[in-house]
Amino acid sequence: MKNKWYAKYLSVYQVTPDQVSQSTIDTIANQLKKFEVIEPLVTISVIAYNEDKNLWACLWSLSDLKSRYPIEIIGVNNNSIDKTEEIFKKSGIRYFNEQKNGCGFARLCGLNHARGKYHLNIDADTLYPSDYVDVMVSALKEKGVVAASASWGYIPDKDHSRFSLWLYTWARDIFLFVQSIKRPELSVRGLVFAYHTELAQKVGIRTDIIRGEDGSLALGLKKFGKIAFVRDKKAKAMTGYGTLSADGTLFNSFKVRLKRAFKNFLLIFSKSDSYKDEDSNLIKKDEGI
Repeated sequence: MKNKWYAKYLSVYQVTPDQVSQSTIDTIANQLKKFEVIEPLVTISVIAYNEDKNLWACLWSLSDLKSRYPIEIIGVNNNSIDKTEEIFKKSGIRYFNEQKNGCGFARLCGLNHARGKYHLNIDADTLYPSDYVDVMVSALKEKGVVAASASWGYIPDKDHSRFSLWLYTWARDIFLFVQSIKRPELSVRGLVFAYHTELAQKVGIRTDIIRGEDGSLALGLKKFGKIAFVRDKKAKAMTGYGTLSADGTLFNSFKVRLKRAFKNFLLIFSKSDSYKDEDSNLIKKDEGI
C-alpha cells in the first residue's frame, strides 16, 4: 500500500472524527486555504450525507491537489445528523446546508453556488489524486466538449483482493467505454463527473429521482456538445464499495451487472434522447430518501 498515492489518507478513512488527530486536521485546514480565491476557474463541490467517517480523508486528498488553475472548494451538507457539518466548519471551506434529502438536491445546491467556469462533482467517500483537476479541465477545454467523466477504482480491503478489483474495474471500464459511444449519458458517474457550469445551470439537475440525476444532466448536456471519457490514470479516483456491497460478494456484483449488460446489450448501439422513469426511482413529494 505504501506505493499508492492514496495510502496516507486511509489513516482517516472509515474512522470516527474523534480519532482524527488535531495535527492532521490543522494540516488539512491550512492546505485548503490556498483554494480561497476570489475568481476561480474551477469549482469543486463536495456533497456529503452522514459522511463524518470519510469526509476528512476526502478533504485531505483535495487539499493535496496540484493545479495551474485557480480553484474554489465548497461543501454541501445534505441534512446530515452526524458530525459532517462540524467537519466542514473545522476545515474552513465555504459550505452550505441543503435541508432537502437526496443527491439531486445536494448536487443542485453545489451547482447553484459554483462560481467557476468548470464544475467538478466530488463525493465525500472518495479520494482524488493530485492531478485530478488539471486532467479533467484539459478534457473540458477540448473543442466541442461540454462534460467529462473519469474512471474510478475501489480501495482494497481484507474482503477484496487487488487482482479481483483490477479485473472487475477493467471489465467495467470496457463496457462503459463501448456504451459511451452512442449513449454517454449511461456511462457517466457522479463521483467523477465534470462539466461547464453555465450549460449545467441551463439544463438543471433533477431532484425528483432517487438516482440517475447525473445521467439525466449528461443527457441534457450532450445536446450542446460531446461528453468525453477520461482514461488517464492520473484522474482515477478511489472509493468505497457503495452499491457493490448491496450485492454481497464482488463476484455476485459482477454477475448482476453482467446479466443486466447482456439484457440491454443491443440498445447501447443506438442513440436515445429520452428515457422513461421507473416508478421505483421517483421521489414522492411527501417523502425523503
